[in-house]
Amino acid sequence: MTVAVGTIAYNFSITSCLGIGNSWSCEELNSALKEDVAALVFDDASRAINESILTSLEKTEFAHERIRKILTEPEDVENWQVGEAIAEAYLVDHRCCFFPWPDSRDERKHRSSLPGADLVGFRTDNKGDVFAFGEVKTSSEAKYPPNVMYGQTGLKRQLEDLRDREQIRDKLLVYLCHRASNAPWRPQFEAASRRYLNNKSDVTLYGVLIRDVDPHVRDLRRRVESLGKNCPEECG
Repeated sequence: MTVAVGTIAYNFSITSCLGIGNSWSCEELNSALKEDVAALVFDDASRAINESILTSLEKTEFAHERIRKILTEPEDVENWQVGEAIAEAYLVDHRCCFFPWPDSRDERKHRSSLPGADLVGFRTDNKGDVFAFGEVKTSSEAKYPPNVMYGQTGLKRQLEDLRDREQIRDKLLVYLCHRASNAPWRPQFEAASRRYLNNKSDVTLYGVLIRDVDPHVRDLRRRVESLGKNCPEECG
């Protein structure tokens, strides 16, 4: 199932930076939450593989019950997790993106976080596969823009760091490299790596703000203007 593209509230660009405001109806949101977004939040693909492996180890009903309990242990889902899943589903369905390895698979403790970027993967453009890195913020604050845009951990600063700090992008390449060895998406990784090693500005960056208020251009206009200044042409 494909999530809705939504209704475009605004669309503008500054050099190579593009700002788009989309809104979903309640029906479109509920449909996404029941299908694609829920599958991403709970990582259904990984859960199915884990269940297949673990249930093959023991044949008793008692052991199977323990395995089901491990795999279906209820978790508290926070707003930011839903926001990241919405962003991922939208970028996959409407921006030709693919994010092969959710952060949740690398957690060593409950609700641990990883540095670098919220979304790490690839985008297919007219030249082939390119690295795609995304930062996502979720807010219910009734102001434009909300506070999650500012500060050391705000969306503005995180996107500037991804744009300007080669070391961060290098670490994200290595992060995917560790997981690409026997993965079906290794050809995409190799193609994106060749482009990146030829020109380290040749990446696509996404900043996604998920809100439950009416969209307004004030959320993004100054951020897009700021990011557009001195932005390398190859950096999409």
